[in-house]
Amino acid sequence: HAKPGRHADGDGLHLLVKASGSRSWVYRFMLNGKARDVGLSRCPESIALLRRTGGDDLTLAQARDIAAIYRLKVKAGIDPLEERDLLVAERLAASQAAKAKAVTFRTAAEAYIAANEESWRNAKHRQQWRNTFATYVYPPIGDLSVADVTTSHVLQIIEPLWKAKPETASRVRGRIETVLDAAKARGYREGENPARWRGHIAQILPARSRLTRGHHKAMAYDALPDFLAKLRAKRAVAALALE
Repeated sequence: HAKPGRHADGDGLHLLVKASGSRSWVYRFMLNGKARDVGLSRCPESIALLRRTGGDDLTLAQARDIAAIYRLKVKAGIDPLEERDLLVAERLAASQAAKAKAVTFRTAAEAYIAANEESWRNAKHRQQWRNTFATYVYPPIGDLSVADVTTSHVLQIIEPLWKAKPETASRVRGRIETVLDAAKARGYREGENPARWRGHIAQILPARSRLTRGHHKAMAYDALPDFLAKLRAKRAVAALALE
C-alpha cells in the first residue's frame, strides 16, 4: 500500500494518497507557463469508463489512458480545467432549461396569484383572476409549458372575445402578459412577451369599439313652449341646469 502523499507515475500523472487511505489520480500539466492540476478520478472520461467496466476506482492502466487523453488536449492548447468548467456550466444550463420546461402556464399563473393576491384588497378582483383563467386561458394553454407560449396562443384566446366581449378580452390579455412577465423574471421563459399590447398585439387586433349613446332627435319648434313650461314646473337641479 502506498504511503500518504503524492506519488509520481510519470508524464504528469500522480497518485494522491490521504492519511485516511483514500486515493485519487491527478494529472499535472503546464499551459501558458503555469502548472495546474486536474483530478482524473471523477472527470467525465473516467466516469464514462467506469460505467462501461463496472469498476469503482481507476486502475493504474486506466489512469494512464485518461492522462494520455488530457496530454493531447494540452498539446492542442486546450485547458482541461476550463473545458470541464464549461461542461459543468452547460449541463447546469440544460438542467435549468429542463426544469423551466416543466413549469406549465397554469403553474406559473397560480404561483403569481398566490404571491400577489394578499395585496389585492378586493375579493371580487382576486376571484376574477381565477375565473377568467379557468374559463378562457387554462383550456387551451393551461398545461402548455410557460416557456412555449407564443403570440398564436394568445390570439387563440383573445380574438374570439375581441368583438363580443372587448372589456373581458382586454383584461384577459393583460393578465396573461403579467403572468408571462413574472415567469420570465423567474427564469422560466426568455424573449419578448407575446401578450404585450404596445407594438405587438395592438398591430394585429383592431382598436376596441367604444360604447356611445348617440344623439337625441331634435325637438320640434312648436313643441318648445310646452316643454319649457313643464321644465319650469320642476325644481330639480338638472332641470334648472337644462333651462
